[in-house]
Amino acid sequence: MSVSFSEILSARRRIAGSVLRTPQRLSPALSRMAGTAVHIKCEHQQATGSFKLRGATNAVLALSQQERAAGITGASTGNHGRALAHAAKAAEARAVICMSRLVPKNKVRAIEMLGAEARIIGNSQDDAQKEVDRLVREEGMTMVPPFDMANVIAGQGTIGIEMLEDAPEIETLLVPLSGGGLIAGIAKAAKTLKPEIRIIGISMQRGAAMDESLKAGRPVAVEELPTLADSLGGGIGLENRFTFEMVRDLVDEVILLDETEIAAAVRTGYFEEAEILEGAAAVGIAAIATGKVSLAGPAGIVLSGRNIDLQLHRRIINGEDPDLMKERDNG
Repeated sequence: MSVSFSEILSARRRIAGSVLRTPQRLSPALSRMAGTAVHIKCEHQQATGSFKLRGATNAVLALSQQERAAGITGASTGNHGRALAHAAKAAEARAVICMSRLVPKNKVRAIEMLGAEARIIGNSQDDAQKEVDRLVREEGMTMVPPFDMANVIAGQGTIGIEMLEDAPEIETLLVPLSGGGLIAGIAKAAKTLKPEIRIIGISMQRGAAMDESLKAGRPVAVEELPTLADSLGGGIGLENRFTFEMVRDLVDEVILLDETEIAAAVRTGYFEEAEILEGAAAVGIAAIATGKVSLAGPAGIVLSGRNIDLQLHRRIINGEDPDLMKERDNG
């Protein structure tokens, strides 16, 4: 199954006025590193601190009055939950967000502050999804998943349209890769508008479920591990309906990063761009800084979120070893 460009255009009309058209600017520092123009799309400036607000808002606004009245639920590694809580509050609907113990406490608190109920279930997003399934089955709630849903993908795809409107010369897009909702939507939009554009997905080495699934040729289960790029954690679902095939068909390359490279990119985002970024949002910077991506022409990267624990951020920019940070946090 796939999502059409017309669905992305419909999403754009639906969410207009409910989400920001985030700024996009040329980065002199990243352009020097890459040897070509690099544009940064500031999705971390959305009201909930991440791009997830687009997909969640589109999905909630597309629900019927009866579906909203039943209450809304979804599994999340944090940012989708916050976006879904925000969209549900705007629609005056009850929301229950299910998350694993790996979700940072600051993201859990942010969800609760929006009036949603946060349920911590198990040690993986798959465990949290089981509680979502139970709520749908036993309590009749309406599920809005974090990535594998047409309206969610279409909402994220609006980013691709905006990026090429603001910089039509872009030849390569560097996009964080997790469950695939963001990159699938962006790739569909961008390749419809500019078929020759190159789409590169970037993830962490620890628990990169989509990368492992692409290598296997089918969705596979991957152990979810602690990582600075916590928003990229979680599986893609063994019954994946949309994102696996879209990523397989539309994404040209996948790059994986270690924890040290991600930490260095968070520092670069702070010192060179004056931006506070979570690990998942800095992976495009890391791909350029490490030379793991080769750019022949102008590129665009998505800064996907800012919802990092500020104490952790301070430790990162002060140069603490990322493995030591996780060891302390988990101990």
